[in-house]
Amino acid sequence: MANILIVGCGAVGGQLAHNLAQQGHTVTGIKRSPSVTAGSSVRMFAADISQASTLAKIDDNFDRLVFAVSADGRTEASYRSVYQAGLDNVLAKFPSIPWLFVSSTSVYGQNQGEWVDEHSPAEPTQRNSQLIRTAEKKVTAANQNNIVVRCSGIYGANRRHLLDNAAQTPVIQQTPAYYTNRIHQDDCVGVLAFLLRQSLAGATLAQCYLASDDDPAPLWEVMVWLAEQQAYAPPIAKPVEIPAVQNKRCANQRLKALGYQFIYPSFREGYGTLIAR
Repeated sequence: MANILIVGCGAVGGQLAHNLAQQGHTVTGIKRSPSVTAGSSVRMFAADISQASTLAKIDDNFDRLVFAVSADGRTEASYRSVYQAGLDNVLAKFPSIPWLFVSSTSVYGQNQGEWVDEHSPAEPTQRNSQLIRTAEKKVTAANQNNIVVRCSGIYGANRRHLLDNAAQTPVIQQTPAYYTNRIHQDDCVGVLAFLLRQSLAGATLAQCYLASDDDPAPLWEVMVWLAEQQAYAPPIAKPVEIPAVQNKRCANQRLKALGYQFIYPSFREGYGTLIAR
């Protein structure tokens, strides 16, 4: 069993911490305002990673580190606080521990329906995504054993945006298709736990993995299906001028070739479970 530090114990990091502790690992979590759960086997520290002094009380004898912090909001200042100042402070505190860095498929700037994978250029046009991409480069340059995990849109029990939107008879781009890439939160956590397990077992791993389900479906198809399953009115087709933005399609072959099996390989399984609950 390993001694694992999780920086950022929100929805994903917190679930991962709980799962790893159940497996017998020694798990420490960092969160700005941690809640105390009775009987929890995860040791929690309150720390603001944008302030280096708050990390001083934390040991550095960990086997692996998972960086799963997200910005407070969509402002550039919020992203700089996490992916620039915060990242630099954590790198300085834990320079030699192998990392898993939870990133985002927003680092891809492709928007004409192209397929992207780990070899595709990652040249985002949005400033916040540029900050994430710069953080990726810092992490992989710091240690050849560090791994970047680019997650697509995460959904789950407390991430119901599309489910709730389906009830509003939304106006959606139908033609040309606008693709949406998703991963259920359970699979996001599953991928991180799987890569940690592979790393601890001594497997030879790449420095980047794209974590997205098997079906980058058109948003129109997803929303029509969600409406049907919940007996809502179907979405309204949005008139679009050509050329239109179509997003990208994320390929997960590298992750699956390593042996990961998705719990929810498409939106139908994932959202179907949420609707059934």
